[in-house]
Amino acid sequence: MEELTTVELRPEAGVGRAVPPALPAIAMVTRPARTQSETPLRHRLPATGRQVLRAGACMLGEEADHGRLLLFSPVFLGAGSACWFLAAWDFPFFASLLCLLVPAAAVFLAGRSRPALRATFLALAFFACGMLSAQFESWRASTVILDSAVTTTVTGRVERREGDGRGRWRYILAVTGTDAPELKRQPGRITAIARGADAPFEIGDIITGRARLTPPAGPALPALNDFSFGAYFDGIGANGFFYGAPKKVDLQAGPQAARSTSEAVLEWLYQLRSSIGDRIRSILPGDTGAFAAALVTDERRAISKATTEALRQSGLAHIVAISGLNMALSAGIFFVGFRMLLSLFPGVAQAYPTKKIAAAGALIAVTAYFLISGFGVSAERAFIMMAIMLIAVFFDRPSISLRNVVLSALVIIAISPSEVLGPSFQMSFAATLALVSGYQLWKDRRIRENALLKLPIIRPVVAVAGFFGGVFLTSLIGGFSTALFSIEHFHRLTAYGLPANLATMPIISFIVMPAGLLAMLLMPFGLDAPLWKVVGFGLDMVIAVAKTVSGWGGDIGVGRLPAWYFVVAVAGFLLLTLLRTRLRHAGTSILAASTSIVLLLPVPRPPDLVISEDGSLVAVVAAEAMASNRENPPDFIFDQWQRALVLPAHYPPKMLDGPAIPPEGDDRRVRLSRDQQNEARTAMRAAAAGGETNRFSCVKKAWCTSRLGNGRIATVIDNAAYLGPACDAADIVVTSVRLRFNSCRSGGTLFTGETLRKTGSIELRFADTGLEVATAFETLSRPWMRHRAYDWRSNSFVESGLSSVSGSGE
Repeated sequence: MEELTTVELRPEAGVGRAVPPALPAIAMVTRPARTQSETPLRHRLPATGRQVLRAGACMLGEEADHGRLLLFSPVFLGAGSACWFLAAWDFPFFASLLCLLVPAAAVFLAGRSRPALRATFLALAFFACGMLSAQFESWRASTVILDSAVTTTVTGRVERREGDGRGRWRYILAVTGTDAPELKRQPGRITAIARGADAPFEIGDIITGRARLTPPAGPALPALNDFSFGAYFDGIGANGFFYGAPKKVDLQAGPQAARSTSEAVLEWLYQLRSSIGDRIRSILPGDTGAFAAALVTDERRAISKATTEALRQSGLAHIVAISGLNMALSAGIFFVGFRMLLSLFPGVAQAYPTKKIAAAGALIAVTAYFLISGFGVSAERAFIMMAIMLIAVFFDRPSISLRNVVLSALVIIAISPSEVLGPSFQMSFAATLALVSGYQLWKDRRIRENALLKLPIIRPVVAVAGFFGGVFLTSLIGGFSTALFSIEHFHRLTAYGLPANLATMPIISFIVMPAGLLAMLLMPFGLDAPLWKVVGFGLDMVIAVAKTVSGWGGDIGVGRLPAWYFVVAVAGFLLLTLLRTRLRHAGTSILAASTSIVLLLPVPRPPDLVISEDGSLVAVVAAEAMASNRENPPDFIFDQWQRALVLPAHYPPKMLDGPAIPPEGDDRRVRLSRDQQNEARTAMRAAAAGGETNRFSCVKKAWCTSRLGNGRIATVIDNAAYLGPACDAADIVVTSVRLRFNSCRSGGTLFTGETLRKTGSIELRFADTGLEVATAFETLSRPWMRHRAYDWRSNSFVESGLSSVSGSGE
């Protein structure tokens, strides 16, 4: 074995170096060669791919070292809540709890040695926690929603009130009883509009009156906003109006006390809020006073429709909402002003930390502002943000950071997870995320010294340019960050928001908010009137700018986009704003790619016919406009149709002289004679044949009919006595009357108030394979939908049980 220890010098590849001799065969250890599938991915990739992976892992580690992965905790929490709310059915509680406990236990078992695995389980735990919080909020709400429209006598206790400046008051009532008829499923709280009263009722008064109540509206079209969802979590079971002025039950009795201390405190705050709004509107008349009151109390009903529309079209509607702008200006003005006031006293400035004292005073001022603001989501988010920033001053910590945004998001989602699906929450946090991320990029930029900028003559110019540059960047970032959510929820964009904000932000910052803050401080002493005049002067200029900019047009209709686009684009936006390394540009790529795909894909085919959820409004969708069966369709529904379908033009129906007067009496009991049926059938067929294509011809309070572009006939009947002739003369029949039928014996398709109540609004498309029907609701299993399945006759929830309706001769 001595030869194994000898070393032989051999040349190899032209270089002389010592190499060991070959080992004997018995000493060779061989292993099978790895197949390509067994080779690690990093070795199989080309060199460029391996470099990309190493760079990505390095940047991901840097993100983790800076705590950026923790910033995604509200994202997973909110995603879990959203999935629970958007699901077709309720998840079992124990299943959701198990989904939380398993990943939570895995987080502890994984330890810190496997950070990637631990982060994955932590994300799953946040997701499951979001589902549980959504389920808990649904149980906590348990709102009884009115099942169908009804006229009844309502008695209730006034909890809140808000006027519109034109003698109408919107009351939120805690219902104590109903009569004629007495409702079996009585909502706990309702909103009702009252007019005609000499003076508004006080909070705590018991009032009664004959009222028309309707359930909260569902989606105007499939996939649009479901207003009953928000009403369920707000505790509102019905909306309506009083016939005439309601009356106070006991004229001699004062306001009734609240049931608990917490309710008493809330009612006192709402009463204070209402009195502040009344005080401001008494000093400043018209839209100016309503605008000023909205900035303080968030009561917006008194602002006229024209001014509200001008603010929206000009991109200035965010000023009316109590959001980050209002809170930041009020806190900043109080903080700077109070600190300057303390600095005038050298003894105080040298002995005490004036910065922290000013921060404490600003925190008290912001808290008072929030308490009288009505507790809106944007105000809640802004208050939490400002509170964290001011508290950070106490501990000498940086105040503006993404951690503050994340903390406020976690608090709001934990308290009210249903807000995740609302436009207020989404747009508010989108703007804040983008602005804070932009601020941090600006702060971390490389600063180059320039001696020219330090000259005394140049400094004022630099200060003014810096202010307007900041306003420009703030408006630009805020506008771009909220554009996606504006498209998703409102199906429109504002083209001239940037110049409008550049013109109004100096007015708001230097005139309106400082004078308003001083006015609020002097209001308890009755010395606020002159300062409100200054506020009014500034707001008049803001309104003038809004009306001027809205006159330029620029209200761009976008319509509905594919459902996947919003989810993918939001994911890209979150990566762009929450990451700090170049990994954030993956979000930019996702946004650009998804937007390009939407722009390049063909536009989805619009529906041929749309039907409202109660069957009272039907419209034929043509290439250039919508033709409805109403001369003056209700704005609430029809405006949503126009925005979603991007069809601003409206063709009203052609009114005909009716061949027969609609019979008087109950629609479900009165029937036409055979001669009247034949006459009505002939008139319907003649109107459809002789009328314009894709436009309704109507007999008032009887029926409307239209010949569609494909030759089909659609008929809408207001009176159920015309059901037989309509089924014979039309292919599609729609009625708002709640019949116990769901089809025509003649073969026509029938939509009634009863079937539409369970399906919600409907879109119809005529295809080669037949009629395609898209409904707002597939099932009625969620708590905010269950009222649609309630049958008051049997006092139970039923899903079906309808029979067919015959055509002629019935």
